[in-house]
Amino acid sequence: MKLIAIAIYVTILLLIGHFASKRMVTIRDYFAADKKLGFFNVAFSARATGESAWLLLGLTGMGYAVGAKAFWVVLGEIIGVGGAWIFMVRRFKRLTNRYDSITVPDYLESRFRDTGHSLRLIAAAALVIFVPIYAGAQVFATGTAFHAFLDWNHYVGATAGFAVVMLYITRGGFTAVVWSDVFQGSLMVVGLVALPIVVLVHIGSMSDVLAILNKIDPHLLTLHGPGADGPLSGGWGFGTIISIIGFAAIGIGFLGSPQVFVRFISMKDEKQILPGTLTALTWTLLADSGAVLIGLFGRALYNPEMIGNNPDNILPSLALGLLPSFFAGLFIAMVLSAIMSTIDSLLVVASSAGVRDYWQKFKHPDMSDEHLMRTSRTVTVGLSLVSFAIGICIMLYDKENGVFWTIIFGWSGIAATFCPTMILSLFWSRLTGLGAKASMIAGFISVPLFKFVVPPILKALNLETWSVYLADLDVLLPSFVIGFVVAILVSLVDKSGQAKLAGMAEELRTKG
Repeated sequence: MKLIAIAIYVTILLLIGHFASKRMVTIRDYFAADKKLGFFNVAFSARATGESAWLLLGLTGMGYAVGAKAFWVVLGEIIGVGGAWIFMVRRFKRLTNRYDSITVPDYLESRFRDTGHSLRLIAAAALVIFVPIYAGAQVFATGTAFHAFLDWNHYVGATAGFAVVMLYITRGGFTAVVWSDVFQGSLMVVGLVALPIVVLVHIGSMSDVLAILNKIDPHLLTLHGPGADGPLSGGWGFGTIISIIGFAAIGIGFLGSPQVFVRFISMKDEKQILPGTLTALTWTLLADSGAVLIGLFGRALYNPEMIGNNPDNILPSLALGLLPSFFAGLFIAMVLSAIMSTIDSLLVVASSAGVRDYWQKFKHPDMSDEHLMRTSRTVTVGLSLVSFAIGICIMLYDKENGVFWTIIFGWSGIAATFCPTMILSLFWSRLTGLGAKASMIAGFISVPLFKFVVPPILKALNLETWSVYLADLDVLLPSFVIGFVVAILVSLVDKSGQAKLAGMAEELRTKG
């Protein structure tokens, strides 16, 4: 019965890809759905894309491991999603319509009048490098999901799941991605809301859950969470505050990441923004809170040994242990939805970077749309294979980090590269093209620097405590701050860039 549910799910995805392919006529269709999407499609697609396997396996596991402290991630997500929709989308939509942009690098090049295309190339390079890493982490999660639910070999599961993505994305492009995101996003939010209720009914009542958790470790019910030294340890120390900031900082990635903001380019008009905001925030609150509650309630029901001492297994364990076989199969489909809705979006964004932002704009500006679409499909397949290879490498060499932080590394790389520039490009008139380029390079470099270079240096200097703090904070916030500061400093000293901005402002006043 579980396989029947998965088969139905896969069939629906393939049908979506088939019917979406009928609407692919131009490159605008393939990469931006011809800018005709309504608020519901945009909101659900942006949310499904922004979450990935870290929500279904990672955040549920985080709720299991640290309890109510994981709600800081939910708060960060709500701030990030709300901040993007409320403060950034209207300005971004107006500018992308004015410039007739269909990708984020399109927008950046037009915004700064970068006739040398170097800004576009930096953006494209960052996407082509970090997207396969991020997508590869999703491949790793696919193998984990199939292994947890069906006891398949990790590599067989990863291969099967990724093959489905390749089939529908290469056929239907961005339209197939959005339609599948709506279907998959609906499945995700319903499952994440329903499963905590099922667990609660199974245990008996909320008071029973609280009593069990209080017996295991009362700090699981606090916002500071349990300490590193086991049950009954924990409190509001400096390290706890640092880790909470790291949890909440995950929401920064919603303030300009291309795989999310391309959805806003595809929106048909500004009337979609208010209902889209309400839809996106409701989805986030329900889905993210449900994920934390699944982990928290699951901790009351299953001890660590019962889930193989791996918190990422709590959702599969609950679904298999408490639900009939067919519905457990739907939860497998739900996990795959989270994974695939992110992989497909990432691949379309990376493909657009390679084809639209490099091959067409830089190398062959006279290439026809038909040729571009064929090339786009070829590049998408190539990037898919690279992502698959990266995912297999993660399985071979780095299984211990878990789904949550493995995926967050790829998310951080894209966010630190783009978000400072995207925010400043909308709200600070003195940002120059050189400042934008320097910011993107600084953010791009900072992520691997803080992940792999700084910790060993701190340890060599006998600064072990600071190394722990950095690990708790993670790489996104410090990399974002560096990109932000570099953008401002370089722009302020860029005299020729400031003169160019003054000329652009004068030109706009003249036209006005």
